[in-house]
Amino acid sequence: MIVALDGTVLVVAQPSMRRDLGASVAQVQWTSTAYLLTVAAFLVVAGRLGDRYGHPRLAITGVLGFAAASAGIALAPGVGWVIALRAAQGFFGALLQPATLALLRLAYPPDRLAAPVAVRTSAIGVAAAAGPLLGGLLVAHLGWRAVFVVNVPLALAIAALILAVRVPAPERTGAERPPLGSAALLVAAVAALVHALAGVPAYGWTAPPTLLGLGGAAGLGVLLVRWERRAAHPLVPAAVARSMPVMASMALLLTASGALSGALFTATFLLQDVRGLGAYDTALRLLPLTAVMVAGAPLAGFAQRRFGARRIALAGTGLVALGIAGLCTEALTGAGGAVLGAGFAAVMVTATGTVVGDAPPGYAGVIGGLKQTATNVGPAFGIALAAGVGAGAGTEAGAGAGATPALLALAALAAVGLLPASLLPGRPRGAAAGDLVGEDAGQRGERAPAAHGPADRERR
Repeated sequence: MIVALDGTVLVVAQPSMRRDLGASVAQVQWTSTAYLLTVAAFLVVAGRLGDRYGHPRLAITGVLGFAAASAGIALAPGVGWVIALRAAQGFFGALLQPATLALLRLAYPPDRLAAPVAVRTSAIGVAAAAGPLLGGLLVAHLGWRAVFVVNVPLALAIAALILAVRVPAPERTGAERPPLGSAALLVAAVAALVHALAGVPAYGWTAPPTLLGLGGAAGLGVLLVRWERRAAHPLVPAAVARSMPVMASMALLLTASGALSGALFTATFLLQDVRGLGAYDTALRLLPLTAVMVAGAPLAGFAQRRFGARRIALAGTGLVALGIAGLCTEALTGAGGAVLGAGFAAVMVTATGTVVGDAPPGYAGVIGGLKQTATNVGPAFGIALAAGVGAGAGTEAGAGAGATPALLALAALAAVGLLPASLLPGRPRGAAAGDLVGEDAGQRGERAPAAHGPADRERR
């Protein structure tokens, strides 16, 4: 929640920050890009470290580091310091995010995960909606530095809650040391990919910086796969990589989050550059979408338990595609925004519940890191797609003319998610429900054979 709040608050604070620090537009953009690069690059590594050394420990380190970086930004004398501390903030945010999902997996059995996942989704939605409004008030009355000061008491409160709540210790994976080679290749590959995608709005898809970045990310990805296949203790264990529910959920989250973020990017330019609305009024126009998403998350959790992840994910994906297509004429003010919010809530709850619930024993952190990576890379791709098609063009006429093809392209991206949605588990059936989400005999209170757990296989 604190990470979502920080990201949306910053959008409102950036113009004031630019004026106060005498920064260029490119430097202000890097205050967001630096954070996105580090948080996306280190999520899986952070999850693996949590599996090895304990998720509460990683969560405490992440939230306290996030608070310290926020306090440093509030005192920063120049934009260079802000960019560097935003990168540090992204690193600590990467430690924090997979740990929260892993702690849910440890605290709740797989057949009861839907409700806490729905609460988590609703909390993120509330934070994302409140961010622009809170940021507008803080910047107007206290200045841009106040939006970072507010993170400190929130982070300290979260740290106190983590210390107060006791969860079962995770099963140790048996790896003697973190897979440093795989981690370095993954960090480099994700950083290159996100950097290339973040530059598409400025350079376009066919510009040399974009092609070089995408090519470099692809090359590093190939090296990573070869390295992982030869590693005795891979960063992403085979039990995780071969799990169809996990991989399908990841693909679904990537397409859905990309489609939503691209649609918001497009609609924001449409509302501000064509309709002449300010940032605060634009945030108000986003509230109906967010309200439906927040209210729909608990309903999606209930529906998942009743009908199964596959049906709800298919329905939610279809609603996301239809909602984005409906924005071509409504720009978040009517039924299109409500449909989009309802569909995205259904996708987030079902895919997150599936991916976390299917985590093999001892690997909840790495799966949480993979999930968060998908939901960070997806928005970068969605915004790049929208910008590449023509959304956000510099002139008023360009912004208006590019909006419709961009939204249709994003609706098509959302529709691609129907394929991975169809691969999610179907409706649970009594005692077999645990098997659908990865619960083994030992987790149900029985003594499982030693060879059944993926962690045990790794030890051998």
